[in-house]
Amino acid sequence: MRNEVLAAGDNFLLPNGTFYGELIIFAIVLLVIWRFVLPPVQKALKDREDMVRKEAEQSRAAAERFEQAEAKYNEALAEARAESASIRDTARAEGQRILDEMRQRAQAEADQIVQRGDEQLAAQRAQVVAELRTHVGELSTALAGRVVGGELAPAARGNANVDRILGELEGNG
Repeated sequence: MRNEVLAAGDNFLLPNGTFYGELIIFAIVLLVIWRFVLPPVQKALKDREDMVRKEAEQSRAAAERFEQAEAKYNEALAEARAESASIRDTARAEGQRILDEMRQRAQAEADQIVQRGDEQLAAQRAQVVAELRTHVGELSTALAGRVVGGELAPAARGNANVDRILGELEGNG
């Protein structure tokens, strides 16, 4: 029959000497860990946190420098494009000016050539007219004399007729 009352030594709810010994050892181990292990671990964690913070700041600073460099690059690129457009426009204007100048020179040379040609034609025409006056009068008088069979009026009168005819031709022509 097991109706006996449990003795104090058999009661597991009451602490005994082993419990106190384990409690003291636990406190000593906890103190050793608190005193010798925890500070280096905390220091290592703090160093790692500082390193991560520093790397984050460096990364942020590098990103800012990159953005600034990219902005400067874009600005320089826009400036270079504007300058190249300006140079291109200047070159086009200069080319157009040179082209206009060359056209003016060519027109002036063509006008001079036409003027010289007109002058040469006028001089040649005057020369031909002078030659015609001298030769046509003589030839017409000689030819008329052969046709008639004798000598005709003096050449001065014939020359007057030739001058009158040539004057009429010049007036019409």
